[in-house]
Amino acid sequence: MPPVINEEKCIGCTKCAQICCMDVFGPAEPKQTPQVRYPEECWHCRACVMDCPVGAIDLRYPLPYMLQTTNVSKAN
Repeated sequence: MPPVINEEKCIGCTKCAQICCMDVFGPAEPKQTPQVRYPEECWHCRACVMDCPVGAIDLRYPLPYMLQTTNVSKAN
């Protein structure tokens, strides 16, 4: 599942597009909300979420990844 940008919170800094090593975000114009152009390329690394200065990005994990993470945390 791709990152979701809250357009009401986004300040158009384009840090998410700059930090994304997979170029998930399309061409980002300053002062505009970046567009998620290649959602299937997202590795769910959370770099965009962590670098967003206003917390405008939410990352939804695919169900198999959520199940895997849940099982690992319960085993410990």
